[in-house]
Amino acid sequence: MASTPVPIPDPSKFEEEARLSLIDITRRHVAAAGALLVAGCAAAPDRRAAAAAELSPTGRLRAAINYGNPILASRGPQGEPIGVSVDLAREAARRLGLPIDLVTFNAAGTVVEAVKAQQVDLAFVAIDPVRAADMAYTAPYVIIEGAYLVRQNSPLQRNDEVDRPGTRVAVGRGSAYDLFLTRQLKAATLERAPTSPAVTNLFLAQNLEVAAGVKQQLEADARRVGGVRLLPGRFMVIEQAMGVPKGRTAAQAWLSAYLEEMKASGFVAEALRRHRIEGAAVAPRAG
Repeated sequence: MASTPVPIPDPSKFEEEARLSLIDITRRHVAAAGALLVAGCAAAPDRRAAAAAELSPTGRLRAAINYGNPILASRGPQGEPIGVSVDLAREAARRLGLPIDLVTFNAAGTVVEAVKAQQVDLAFVAIDPVRAADMAYTAPYVIIEGAYLVRQNSPLQRNDEVDRPGTRVAVGRGSAYDLFLTRQLKAATLERAPTSPAVTNLFLAQNLEVAAGVKQQLEADARRVGGVRLLPGRFMVIEQAMGVPKGRTAAQAWLSAYLEEMKASGFVAEALRRHRIEGAAVAPRAG
């Protein structure tokens, strides 16, 4: 019996089907990638818009500027606020498309109270667990040191000698080092000046044993008054961050990403140089 020939498929047909299938798959991948790109581009303005809304409930961004910390802010030739915190606040407002009001303070404690009362929308403060009850932080952007100041003839030679009975330490009320030393000192007692720049004057006027503060402020005070010296090293590291009223999560998220960019780009380092700030370091990348 003769066998029936089996038809041989045309190879070109398979090649064409494979080619068309590949084209279809490629088109679907490109379409999916395009959709993700569009979604990402759309999400960025959405995040920025949400942050802008939370940072301007009055229609303007109210940024707290603390003259009590000379690392962050000081008065310019015409009495205007200048400093790294001012530069960061203005750049954030520019990127968000918001008008800005710089609300000035003389002490960190009053800044924190203003944030708590939602009288300001953005603050530049040191990270502290007590403040975290009413404030949400970014990661730090600048790191500075807390130091002790004593008289030249003081028997104190090291930071760990300060916490003894009979030692009175002058601090700025509500400052980061006030909060820290309130928790850490067990035997020494604290005497509170109304602001950080007033600490050394209180120390001298009341004949106290120690003054505590930001190292750069105390170094400037030592040159100003004479007869005093700083104890070697530091008693704490102060991490300066941006803070917003608790619950403004979109603002916190946007500012966190913004600050990381400002650190990585050299913006913070350049601002410190431009304002001739010594002894402060740009904080490392978060995470």
